[in-house]
Amino acid sequence: MTDPNKILLDENEMPTQWYNIVPDLPAPPPPPLHPGTHEPATAEDFSALFPQALIAQEMSQDRYIDIPGEVLDVYRLWRPSPLFRAHRLEKLLDTPAKIYYKYEGVSPAGSHKPNTAVPQVWYNAQEGITKLTTETGAGQWGSSLAFACAQFGLESEIWQVAASYRAKPYRRTMMEIWGGKVHPSPSEVTEFGRSLLEQDKDHPGSLGIAISEAVSQAVEDPKTRYALGSVLNHVLMHQTIIGEEALRQLAKVGAVPDVLVGCTGGGSNFGGLAFPFLREKLKGNMDPVIRCVEPTACPTLTKGQYRYDFGDTAGLTPLMKMHTLGASFIPEAIHAGGLRYHGMAPLVSHIYDLGLVEAIAIPQTECFAGALQFAKAEGIVPAPEPTHAIAAAVREALACKETGEEKVILTALCGHGHLDLAAYDKYLSGDMVDLDLSDEVIGAAMQGIPDIGQ
Repeated sequence: MTDPNKILLDENEMPTQWYNIVPDLPAPPPPPLHPGTHEPATAEDFSALFPQALIAQEMSQDRYIDIPGEVLDVYRLWRPSPLFRAHRLEKLLDTPAKIYYKYEGVSPAGSHKPNTAVPQVWYNAQEGITKLTTETGAGQWGSSLAFACAQFGLESEIWQVAASYRAKPYRRTMMEIWGGKVHPSPSEVTEFGRSLLEQDKDHPGSLGIAISEAVSQAVEDPKTRYALGSVLNHVLMHQTIIGEEALRQLAKVGAVPDVLVGCTGGGSNFGGLAFPFLREKLKGNMDPVIRCVEPTACPTLTKGQYRYDFGDTAGLTPLMKMHTLGASFIPEAIHAGGLRYHGMAPLVSHIYDLGLVEAIAIPQTECFAGALQFAKAEGIVPAPEPTHAIAAAVREALACKETGEEKVILTALCGHGHLDLAAYDKYLSGDMVDLDLSDEVIGAAMQGIPDIGQ
């Protein structure tokens, strides 16, 4: 029997726990460090930024953490999300491979980001916080946080990377519909932003700069906290509901992935899909190749160094050991705004360093070429970020065509591209160019990294 096009779970089959991969790793990840003393950071060091419940999750050694009932109630607006078998794409590529994609574009914000925005806002609300600040690149995270704040009655103030603010105006509109107050970053609101604009009034910004601005505002008000859409352990853990659902859905059709590919910027989409499958791999239940896919213009894993660095440009955050291009690195204004971050999630960096996953970088024209094939076959216009995973899946499927292997390929389509059509217009008009990061640019950005024994 041919697999169905869409594999669904009932509401009562939705996972009720998040998965924390840390206890299952063969070696513990390096701890974050206090930026001043360079000693392991304590819970107190994070208290000005996050509520106590999230700090506890960040440092937790518990394998599973229960999802609060009120969070599950909001999740049910779109979860469980569908898993699709890409029959039409397989036919277009004339491949014997089976391609599955977990589709997170069914959320209200159109991406996977509400999976962590909703619990982050809920935990803050439980501790009496009334306002959250954050940064956003493409706007997927900012709109998700604004949506989540609207559910629980909190204010949201968002710094959007200037290049994306200008290129994606309707993302800003979405944030404002849900009550968000949005600034281009660098902005005139913060001292750090003003200092950068004095140097360059058309500064393109970066996620690192936007984080600095959002953090600086959060620490000034005891009723305000900061929310991060990727990178940190608790954020990746919230996203594991994606992989947990996918495991259950594949089991319904008796499929086990041979290759899992995911786009990686900060790491939340990749970790959300991959970590539950990595757990099963470590237990010996399956043996998929797990591959991170990043843009050639921001190749954190494939060209960055694994060392302690700041998560933001101004150096306000604790130091994290991660693959980094340097906190001062300003990436080119590629269309995958959500992948323009100088560092990779410490957990993703750690499992890459352990050799548990692979990493490749793909140029954006190949990504958009794959996205057009996908859209014509499957009907969904992908956001620019998951086009990287689509391109990697297409590569793998075409390799199967050459070898005749019937591999099972799994990926996560982490969002739709309905508000990213300007990027597609640029590709279709032939104006899109590939950007490859030079060693000289990386070397210059790495000069500012703290000199800590690595």
